[in-house]
Amino acid sequence: MKDIETIDILDQLNVDLQGDVSSPSGFVAGGFHVGLRKKRKDFGWIYSENEAAAAGVYTLNRFKAAPLQVTEACINNNQTLQAIVVNSANANACTGEKGLQDAKDTQTWVAEQLNLPAHNVGVASTGVIGSFLPMDKIKYGTQNVMKDGFNQGDFFSEAILTTDTMTKHLSVQVEIDGETVTIGGTAKGSGMIHPNMATMLGFVTTDANIESIDLTTALKQSVDQSFNMITVDGDTSTNDMVLFMANGQAKNNALTPAHSEWHKFNYALNFVTQYLAKAIAKDGEGATKLVTAKVKGAVDSEEARMIAKSIVSSNLVKSAIHGEDANFGRIITAIGYASQNVEPHETYVTLAEVPVVAEGMALEFDELQLKEQLEADTIEIEVNVGSGEGEAAAYGCDLSYDYIRINASYRT
Repeated sequence: MKDIETIDILDQLNVDLQGDVSSPSGFVAGGFHVGLRKKRKDFGWIYSENEAAAAGVYTLNRFKAAPLQVTEACINNNQTLQAIVVNSANANACTGEKGLQDAKDTQTWVAEQLNLPAHNVGVASTGVIGSFLPMDKIKYGTQNVMKDGFNQGDFFSEAILTTDTMTKHLSVQVEIDGETVTIGGTAKGSGMIHPNMATMLGFVTTDANIESIDLTTALKQSVDQSFNMITVDGDTSTNDMVLFMANGQAKNNALTPAHSEWHKFNYALNFVTQYLAKAIAKDGEGATKLVTAKVKGAVDSEEARMIAKSIVSSNLVKSAIHGEDANFGRIITAIGYASQNVEPHETYVTLAEVPVVAEGMALEFDELQLKEQLEADTIEIEVNVGSGEGEAAAYGCDLSYDYIRINASYRT
């Protein structure tokens, strides 16, 4: 049950499911087709009218893609960005020194086009690993950044997609210091999704007044509860990254953890990132169902996170959910190997609103009724493993035959 303060903040949020990274004041986003893909848009950008505080969270894969390395270095050294460009279809990963130079050239060309210092331009790529970027097409893209006719937020949302079947974006507004603060988000991701993050790119913008150090604190906390709590197939990519820009145009007093409404800003940010994370999980390659695992009673939040992720990561659980099979034994198995602190006699499981385990023992239930419940496209698994205070939720999807079909021919 949500506490009263959480309900109050939720009531204060103005949610726009048509919003995106161009929704906050002073931000523009766009995209168009440069020829990296056959027809669909494949080159996009985000631009702030003024220099913005910046923060990023990056993949833990040791083979970090070249654009990620370049962008991470810029943010670490300068804490600001004013523009971000993204290409799909080609990851520019495992491309060595040439890949790094290509990412830097992209950055330089955009900086020249927009009359910015190069370190204020972030770059990101997604797509096939191991191929060099066709730099003639990339250069053409950089020459058209911010051109009339291409500046539409939905164009950006489309340009960053790979195997996604839908765009993923929204914005929220909340009042801070009597000023309307907007947070917008756009993401892509469908396969190779697993904590920590994966082939997913997330972009968040806000017109809030907040410095990079505090923006980073807010972003890391939010990502831990959202993008780091999703899984599709257990693989972690070379390119995933979440970038956050704040340009201060809302004119609120500077947000810090000591600000009286810091919690309100964080709640709004978490609403955005969790919405995007669940949209990614729901759009998993070949997925037909969004699966949510909610865990309570763990020793601490970290243990709860491990258990929740173990459930949604289990291929056996995912397969059972796809087959609409009430095989709760697969859930129990995933709980049992996630933590040595779990006490079987204190474990309770509810599957699609039907109690199936109590005190570690199977309960009688109507198989046909539960099968009907499992036909829904959103399935929730609730688990209580004891009397601890640890709670967490993780998000995943079912494992379908189409997942094999999509990934067996990804390069062809």
